[in-house]
Amino acid sequence: MNKKTVRDVDVKGKRVLVRVDFNVPLKDGVVADDRRIRAALPTIQYLLDHGAAVVLMSHLGRPKGKPRPELRMDPVADRLSELLGRPVTKLDDCVGVRVENAVNAMQPGDVILLENTRFKPGETKNDPLLAEGLARLGDIFVNDAFGAAHRAHASTVGVAHHLPAVAGLLMEKELAYLGRALADPERPFLAILGGAKISDKIGVIQNLMSRVDSLLVGGGMANTFFKAQGLNVGDSLVEEDALDTARDLLESAGDKLVLPVDCVVADRFDAEAQARVVPVDQVPDGWRILDIGPATVAHFSNRLAAAKTVVWNGPMGVFEFSRFAEGTFAIARALANLKDATTIIGGGDSAAAVEQSGLADKMSHISTGGGASLEFLEGKELPGVAALMDA
Repeated sequence: MNKKTVRDVDVKGKRVLVRVDFNVPLKDGVVADDRRIRAALPTIQYLLDHGAAVVLMSHLGRPKGKPRPELRMDPVADRLSELLGRPVTKLDDCVGVRVENAVNAMQPGDVILLENTRFKPGETKNDPLLAEGLARLGDIFVNDAFGAAHRAHASTVGVAHHLPAVAGLLMEKELAYLGRALADPERPFLAILGGAKISDKIGVIQNLMSRVDSLLVGGGMANTFFKAQGLNVGDSLVEEDALDTARDLLESAGDKLVLPVDCVVADRFDAEAQARVVPVDQVPDGWRILDIGPATVAHFSNRLAAAKTVVWNGPMGVFEFSRFAEGTFAIARALANLKDATTIIGGGDSAAAVEQSGLADKMSHISTGGGASLEFLEGKELPGVAALMDA
């Protein structure tokens, strides 16, 4: 990573404005999953240990530019305070005179959390006036929100034009793991792609194809490849307008692209549906593919056994239904059993699935950014990263 980090600047006695990704699920007014808050703790603790006053900002949910009581940051401040073991002052706005007065009164060691940045319509439009208002709250800007790095918003990009801007420790870690996988992976390098749609991942497939030794495909996107090969997929989810793309990818990839050999089919899309295992060329009419089958698990696990670097993005089936989660969990177990490999989970549903499987601590790195990690794997430059100072 060729960007300056928080270690490259002197923060002592400074007000440090930090963009974190505290976009966490809330349930009954409390934080339901604090993974993203915990992921930001090393940066916050580093700043406190080095004598800074810390001003945190984040979005939460999609309030569409106006305040919504259920998306206020108060529960996040409460949980952060518990995790840090010190008070966190939550302000009722993210810019303005009262906010500036509160920030100017801070002492080293103080922590303030601003109100949801997306309560302002200018946030998602990267409004220069909002960016300027936010920049008045710090002497240095630290972007530690990898999960929002693919968005050119006022709090991720705009503010970086007004202050010395560096990466936080989480941002550094994310870019190091994903960057190394793309630029200089230890081989064999395998990628596993799942999820519903090919169209979401065409760029990723194209960018990875020239870099990986094998690309294992599962999830709903495999159905479109099956249909492109002329197989009957019953009532399975298929992207009809991506069939030509799938044919092109199959042709250009050759034997690098590895598809399932069997699948779990159901007579309807339902947790209680009748289910059975069939070869991929024997899907009955009226049934739909909802998971990879045991022969595919064995086939994929066999391929993975020798891997030294693995990137996984997207579940192998409808893991929200327990009887169609086995394929996804089996792949998680296969990765957990790899002895000397670097295993990178690309955020979103795959991260949730690995957490559910209880194997999160067995992975080298679980990304905090679904959309951001996808765009990074596509080879796109992330605006929130591009805006930081070069090393």
